[in-house]
Amino acid sequence: MDYTPESIRRKGMERKSQSKKLLDGLAKNPPPQLDYLMQDLHDEAFNEIDCLSCANCCKTTSPIFRDRDIERISKHLKIRPAQLIEQYLMLDSDGDYVLRTAPCPFLMSDNYCSIYAVRPQACSTYPHTDRKKFHQLTRLTYENSFICPAVQHILEALEKRL
Repeated sequence: MDYTPESIRRKGMERKSQSKKLLDGLAKNPPPQLDYLMQDLHDEAFNEIDCLSCANCCKTTSPIFRDRDIERISKHLKIRPAQLIEQYLMLDSDGDYVLRTAPCPFLMSDNYCSIYAVRPQACSTYPHTDRKKFHQLTRLTYENSFICPAVQHILEALEKRL
């Protein structure tokens, strides 16, 4: 499968209206077992898709860095939190710390993360398709459908099961 950012975005655009309709419906009227179904679909997708063959999330977007992430990462890198912020982060329009550049400066050429053990929580839980109260994350899932092939896989499978 082609995991270039362009091909993933193109596929997301091809399914844009279907994904939006599905996710808007789930946000308004979630089925009672939605979280369990999403967990199953999430597990199925990640049994088939290897993040290391893609890493599009790391190449194109930035996670939010919370204070505890900054503390943990700076300790791991043996630098002060202020130095981590100055070197790698900036405040976005919502007042959240995000990366200054894309791709992520911690992404290595083999798609491994150089700070994987201490990565931000937003990275460790990405793409958030297995979280409780999934119906509250439908907007984010829609956005991630243009970035992550696993999200695309999950949405296609979800459409078939509902």
